[in-house]
Amino acid sequence: MKVKITDPAKAELKSIYEYYRRLGKGKKGRAIRAAVVKAAMMLKEQPRMGQKETALEPLGLEHRHIVVKPHYKIIYRIEGAEIFITDVFDTRQDPDKMKP
Repeated sequence: MKVKITDPAKAELKSIYEYYRRLGKGKKGRAIRAAVVKAAMMLKEQPRMGQKETALEPLGLEHRHIVVKPHYKIIYRIEGAEIFITDVFDTRQDPDKMKP
């Protein structure tokens, strides 16, 4: 399987890094970004390891998620032989922000 990180997910990763950089904790931002990318690549071997993302069920695309570092969800969907990382969501936010 091939993992593709969508532009919105890339933008969110950049935003996470920038947030920590502004706090003077760029190293922590880079560590979070690396952990997210590493976890996303693990999906190549076990694409269905994540739980179904109930907040996105109305879309009918069978989104799933895995949690990285206790505060971030990698939201993804599987299409054929490809896995699309569609978002990186900070779980401290209001979950309604995720709903379509």
